[in-house]
Amino acid sequence: MRFLVISDIHGNWDALDTVLAAAATEAVDHVVVLGDLVGYGASPNEVVSTVADLAPRRHMIRGNHDKVVAGIDDGEGFNSVALEAAQWTVERLTEDHLEYVRRLAQGPTEIAPGFVICHGSPFDEDQYVLALDEAEEIFRFHTAQMTFFGHTHVPMLFAADSERVSGTALEGDALMIEVDPDKQYLINPGSVGQPRDRDPRAAYLIYDTEDGRIIWRRQEYPVERAQRRILDAGLPEVLAYRLAAGL
Repeated sequence: MRFLVISDIHGNWDALDTVLAAAATEAVDHVVVLGDLVGYGASPNEVVSTVADLAPRRHMIRGNHDKVVAGIDDGEGFNSVALEAAQWTVERLTEDHLEYVRRLAQGPTEIAPGFVICHGSPFDEDQYVLALDEAEEIFRFHTAQMTFFGHTHVPMLFAADSERVSGTALEGDALMIEVDPDKQYLINPGSVGQPRDRDPRAAYLIYDTEDGRIIWRRQEYPVERAQRRILDAGLPEVLAYRLAAGL
């Protein structure tokens, strides 16, 4: 089976549409979404509608912005820009789409034996996993061979065997990763809608469970169009400007 794994779309339909079009050439069987459909971007209805139309070929969990928009979390930890965007999103989502966001499942979720998805970490959906010691702590108690996570918007790969834990940033245009059956993996594909690794291109990956390979890619999309939507919507200008910088 071939899984398209995406995360942190954040209301950026232009990026999502471009990624789905690119992945359509990859013979993908299922789509996995690691949370944060909404927040920041100006096209939340388009994003929710597009993701919902992927059924029944998709597996989804919620992210922290989804929780705030759904009213599950009060957003106390959000900065003022994130909170303003969340409130704007609540006011713009249709009732059906708002209900869809409310029903998103809490991770972690097991897609298949040894194949788990979460938003932050398997133990805390709001945890930011960026450092090696954070990954080491997860590997100490988490037994799944393959875990995909999001939340940080930074593409990362952590791997563990009986001797050590290693970590590396995923960079460039594309990478091929051969899965070692004797290792455990924590992999963040990066963000579709708001990358934060100083590369504005959308990030995604394909996980082939039969071949034991992961193909990670960057995809250009019409950033200027997404920026214009944000500015026209009256959302904070910084949300538009950061898209071009990958911040």
